[in-house]
This record gives sequence, C-alpha cells and structure tokens, in this order.
Amino acid sequence: MSKTVLKFLLPTLLLATTAFAQAKADVKVGTAIEKYEVQGASDSFQVAPDTKLYAGTKVSGIENDKVTVVFLKNGAEASKVELKVPRSPYRTHAFKTIRAGDSGNWTVKVLGPDGTEIGSTDFKVEVSG
Repeated sequence: MSKTVLKFLLPTLLLATTAFAQAKADVKVGTAIEKYEVQGASDSFQVAPDTKLYAGTKVSGIENDKVTVVFLKNGAEASKVELKVPRSPYRTHAFKTIRAGDSGNWTVKVLGPDGTEIGSTDFKVEVSG
C-alpha cells in the first residue's frame, strides 16, 4: 500500500476502532425522570407496591443502533427492554414497576448492540406494605 493511502486510511480505521471500544453507559436509578435527568437517585429504595423505578442512562460511543436495558433481581433477569440510540451521546431510560415481593438486591445492566455490558449499577429495594 502506498504511503498516501495509509495516510488517509489509518486515521479512519483508528477512529472506528476507538469509537466502538469507548462505548459506555452511565447508569443511575431513581424515582422519576425530568428533562432527561434521573430524579431521586439512590442505591437504596423503600417503596410501596406498584412504584416505578427508573433506570436513566447516558450512552456514548454508539450511534444509529440499539442498547438493551436489563433489570436483574438477585441475579435473575426480571425484565428487559431494547432502546434506540440515534446519536452519541444520547440519554434514554427504562422503568421497572416494583411489586409486592420484589424486595432484594437489584442490578441494572446496559448492553451494547453486540450484547457486551457497557454500564451497570446496583441498588436495593425494600417494598413496604
């Protein structure tokens, strides 16, 4: 390959590799979403049955694709939703309605288009009543 071709091709290849390698999601769990921001963020919640908890995420390094948000209760999958990511960075959210009997340790994982984990957070829930 000529040096001229490498001069133009190499930066493009490096950008493509770096963008994929830098895919990440900052994840917070809270009691509401207002103006794309998580409200009432915490790592421990005491809630009444039928309360929604929101997983807000800021996804970077992914464009024109989808991520999957997975809620796990005590390590077992409780719900999963696929969300579109049209640009980077992009804020989006999913929610889980907490029912009686849902007390325990929870994790929210955000999976990239290829299924690899790009972000997560742990929290505890105590359902009262």
